[in-house]
Amino acid sequence: MKHLGRFGLAAALLVSLAAIKHISGVRAAGGPVEFSNESYRVLAPIESGNLLLFPVVRVNGKSPGATPFLTLDEGIKNGQVEVTEAGKVQGLIRPREGTSYFAQDRNRGDQVNTLVLVNNSDQPLLLLAGEIVTGGKQDRVIAKDRIVPSGGDPIDLSVFCIEPGRWTESSAKFGATARTPAEGFMVQPTVREKAMATKNQQEVWSAVGGTIAQMEVAAAPPVSNGLPAAQPLSTTSYAKAMQDSSVSKKVDEEMAPVMKSRDQVLATLRQEHAVGVVVAVRGEIVWADLFANTELLARYWTKLVRSYAAESLSGGETHAHATVADAQRFLDAPAEGSETSEGDVGVYRYSELKSGGTETFVLESLLPEASYEVHISKLKLRGAFRRPAPAVYR
Repeated sequence: MKHLGRFGLAAALLVSLAAIKHISGVRAAGGPVEFSNESYRVLAPIESGNLLLFPVVRVNGKSPGATPFLTLDEGIKNGQVEVTEAGKVQGLIRPREGTSYFAQDRNRGDQVNTLVLVNNSDQPLLLLAGEIVTGGKQDRVIAKDRIVPSGGDPIDLSVFCIEPGRWTESSAKFGATARTPAEGFMVQPTVREKAMATKNQQEVWSAVGGTIAQMEVAAAPPVSNGLPAAQPLSTTSYAKAMQDSSVSKKVDEEMAPVMKSRDQVLATLRQEHAVGVVVAVRGEIVWADLFANTELLARYWTKLVRSYAAESLSGGETHAHATVADAQRFLDAPAEGSETSEGDVGVYRYSELKSGGTETFVLESLLPEASYEVHISKLKLRGAFRRPAPAVYR
C-alpha cells in the first residue's frame, strides 16, 4: 500500500459508484442515463469531535479541469442570481423578443413548495439539494440538485419550507444563509434526507422540529441545581436556529479541529486530489458527497462541514469507531434497484437510485463545455436496515 500524505494509508479496496443495474425507472429526455465507470478510494479520516470525515480520491487521478459553474451563494452575493416567491415572477421577466416562458402564468400566487429563480450571470448555476434561501414568506431548502443555464428565463425551483408557522413576507427577495463564506451552512443530513429521498413537506417539518429541539439541548449551558438549563430558541426556522449565537458557537466547537486548520486541510485535499468525503457521525457512516473535482469540493467545504457538525450535535447511539474499510464498503455498496431520472435536455440529468438501505443521487452536466458527473450524494436511509419482527401465529 502506498502512503498518501497527511491522511495516512489508503484502503486496498477499489469501488465504483457507477456499476448500476437498471431495474426500473423513468428516463429524462435526452437519452438513457450512462454513468462513468470510475473508481474511488477512501483515505484515513480527519477527526473532529463526533465527526469522522474520510477524504475520497479517484483511483485513476483523472478529473475535469476548471469547472464553469457559479454557486448559489456567489450568485446571490453579486446580485446575478435572484430568487423570489412565485407570485412575483412578473417583475423578474426581462423584455425580449417572443413570448416569455411565464407569460401565461403571471398572475399565479405564492406557493409553499415553489420559488422562482433567475440566473442573470454568464455562467451556469449549480444548485445542491440542502442549500437554504432565507426571506420571502418562509425560509426554504432546495429539494434537488440541478444546473440552471446562464441568461435564461425564470425557472420554477422545487423547494421545501424549513420555517413552519410563518407566511408573511420578510423580504421581497431571498438571500443566502450567511454574510460571509465562513458562516455559511446548509441543512444537516437528517433534514436533507427528508427533502431528497422522502420528498414530503410534513416529514421535512418534523425533521426541522426535531433538530431544533436537539440544538436547544446541545447549546444549553451546564445543568444547574439539578434542573435542565436548556432554553427554547423561540423560532421554528432551521436557519434562524443555526444562526443563534449559542448554537453557532456549539457547531463551531464541534468543527474546530477541521476549521482551525482549514487552509492546511484544503491544501492537503488539493495535494491528494480529493473529490469528496464519506461522513461518519458518532461512529456510524451516514453520508457521502463527491464532486467533479477538488476545487468544487473546496468551494462547498465550509457549508458541508457545518452541516455535518450540526448533525453530530444530535443525540443518539454511539457506534464503534468507523474504519476506512467501513467507509469503503459504504461507497462500494451496489446501487442496484429502482431508478428515476429527470432533467433539462442539453443542460443536466438528475438521477435517483434506490437500493436497500442506501440511496444515490447523481447530477450529470450535459453542457457542451462541461459534460460529466458534477455531484454525487449517497446516503444511508434511517432505519433501513431494521428487520421487522417475525409474525406470531396463535
